[in-house]
Amino acid sequence: MGRARADGVLAPARHFAGHGDWSDPAGVLMAVEVTARDPETDWYARTEKPDGYAAAGIPVYLLIDRDDGSVVVFNQPEGGRYRHEEKLPFGATVKLPEPVDITLDTEPLKEFLD
Repeated sequence: MGRARADGVLAPARHFAGHGDWSDPAGVLMAVEVTARDPETDWYARTEKPDGYAAAGIPVYLLIDRDDGSVVVFNQPEGGRYRHEEKLPFGATVKLPEPVDITLDTEPLKEFLD
């Protein structure tokens, strides 16, 4: 995959300070992507990025899928892949696993459905 710029990341405060555009992913707790309307970019978020984030050791990857109104939580990276994946519809309460360990209310995401 090389380098990727996530739509969002969760990391300790000031984790990226002084690193410029590209930083070592060590210490990143979660990467977040939102599906795009462009088919090529959309494919990248669904196919390439999960493997890339897993290979980088990012513990949690959250994919917000606007096409089918779901969130997909990937975790347990091992050998360049996430061993666990859970897909839930917009509106569900989503428990993000350690080290994130928060509960996400996805009800507001329903506003973004076409």
